[in-house]
Amino acid sequence: MIQLTDVSFGYRKQKQALHSISLDIKPGIIYGLLGKNGEGKTTLLNIMCGLLFPDSGTCRVFDEAPEKRKVVFLQKIFILPEEINLPDVTVSDYIKMYAPFYPSFSNERLQACIELFGLDMGDVTSRLSLGQKKKVAITLALAANTPVLFMDEPTNGLDIPSKSIFRKLLGSFVREDQSIIISTHQVRDLESLIDSVVILDNKEIVFNKSLDEISGKLNFRTLEADEEALYSELSPLGKTGVVRNDSGEKSHVSLELLFNAMISSKKTIKQIFNA
Repeated sequence: MIQLTDVSFGYRKQKQALHSISLDIKPGIIYGLLGKNGEGKTTLLNIMCGLLFPDSGTCRVFDEAPEKRKVVFLQKIFILPEEINLPDVTVSDYIKMYAPFYPSFSNERLQACIELFGLDMGDVTSRLSLGQKKKVAITLALAANTPVLFMDEPTNGLDIPSKSIFRKLLGSFVREDQSIIISTHQVRDLESLIDSVVILDNKEIVFNKSLDEISGKLNFRTLEADEEALYSELSPLGKTGVVRNDSGEKSHVSLELLFNAMISSKKTIKQIFNA
């Protein structure tokens, strides 16, 4: 569905934002795109949706070059940016303005979002709080029902109940022929949704594995007092961390621990997955 091969990009000639990115995005999977600030997560999303053009390498979506921005291509993708800027209209008019652009638009999804988020379609968007604006934008993103959905920090600005509703909606809506790529720092908000993890570090993809692969190779648990780990940190329950899975028993994957372990023990973890 999406294939990047040796893609590099820089905002200035002397400073690369992404280096030699190769990535294959498959349908039916929710990808978590993780990385520190400035590692190129938003840049990568913008390349895949055709808002930025690679300096080298190729990006193909539905076997199309995204930068050509063909109508048939744009009808199949939706990008939800981190910063939400809505036109000064009612929520109802906002939805009516954009819905016709998406042949797969789902009124059923729209009504579910309106009901669960408690949206008032007569509200004027300029008078809404940041959280309310985010819910309106998410509603359009989910109702558009496109084969590819890009989301950049979708839970930023949402309160705790709204984050729970977002997870419920996204989890119930994802289709087998749909790819969802979520760039986020809020890994705990999305841990129950993500199927596969892509980590950017030093402008490169350093990790790209499914949760099933991760739980087969690594354990995430409370550690014994003197137990060595790939990564550990203190918690209210004691010392928790990431260790090699030698028992074959699978544990719940903590994306936060995984990310910290990958950044601090990159070489060792790569060796474990390549063994």
